[in-house]
Amino acid sequence: MALKLGILGATGFTGAELIGLALRHPEIDIAWLSSESQIGADYRRIYPAFGHRLADPVSRLVSIGQAQETPVDVVFSCLPHAASAKALLPFLRLPQVRCIDLSADFRLRDPAVYAQTYEHEHPEPGLLETAVYGLPEWKRAEVKEARLVANPGCYATSVQLPLLPLLKAKCIEPQGIIADCKSGVSGMGRKATDQSHYIACNESFSAYKVGDTHRHLPEIKEQLVLAQGGEVSLLFTPHLVPMERGILSTLYVDLKPGVTGEDAKALLREAYADEPFVVIRDDLPKTSEVSRSNECHIHAYAPKAGGKLILISVLDNMVKGASGQALQNMNAMLGLDETLGLR
Repeated sequence: MALKLGILGATGFTGAELIGLALRHPEIDIAWLSSESQIGADYRRIYPAFGHRLADPVSRLVSIGQAQETPVDVVFSCLPHAASAKALLPFLRLPQVRCIDLSADFRLRDPAVYAQTYEHEHPEPGLLETAVYGLPEWKRAEVKEARLVANPGCYATSVQLPLLPLLKAKCIEPQGIIADCKSGVSGMGRKATDQSHYIACNESFSAYKVGDTHRHLPEIKEQLVLAQGGEVSLLFTPHLVPMERGILSTLYVDLKPGVTGEDAKALLREAYADEPFVVIRDDLPKTSEVSRSNECHIHAYAPKAGGKLILISVLDNMVKGASGQALQNMNAMLGLDETLGLR
């Protein structure tokens, strides 16, 4: 019998991406789709591409209250932060339901850091200690046992995957790390803003939330500190690129004395040798090469002057950076092959 899943906040970009992936998963069926703003609407009219793949009654959007009337095995929340934690609470009270939150509500352990970062108190601080940060390559054992998984941010995934093995092995300096990241417009969400409107972003390339002001920075640092076992200093500047999807992160780090670029490359290859979705490459990766896939491709380059290492990672912000990673986490939580629905 197929496992049943429900999706909160189904009408956003991450919700639509998740539905597309779920529909090709061989072991699961969608039980309901929820949207508080469009209760009763036909999902097939919002996203006509699903017209031949979604049938009544699943295509009819339901409220969160109505959703609770239909039993499921897994609930995904694609709602914004603050709204997501409250919406998941009724499902977390049901012992058989696993929950995966694609918002930022459970990514940070300290409610004070959350309040400072998101400028309001955490709606359910008692649940923070129970949530597992869902970067499967580094948290697999915890994810498998979790009832609540916090899906990482897209920028956070692109920065952490190259840095975590190097910091854990103490082969790069934890201070002075620079993350220079570029993302496609879909990363700003479905609702148009002054930045994401076509007229504003077409034929334009801009930085935003420079240096130490982006909301993903505390999340990134928290995980890097855990890997390093001590303080990490990081400057992180994201940029908006006029393309639909994709992230390219260029990271600048200092090698520890006596460590070569070849040492660092060998360590990356060893760390991800058995991972189905992380590829260490000798050539320079492009965002187009991972588009609509759940893969992260990483390249490491040591300048001839020595002492430095440049890391380049690319991923699809909608898949490995959001919905694909959420499905990968679900597979791990349910004891399924992590590649199901993603290959």
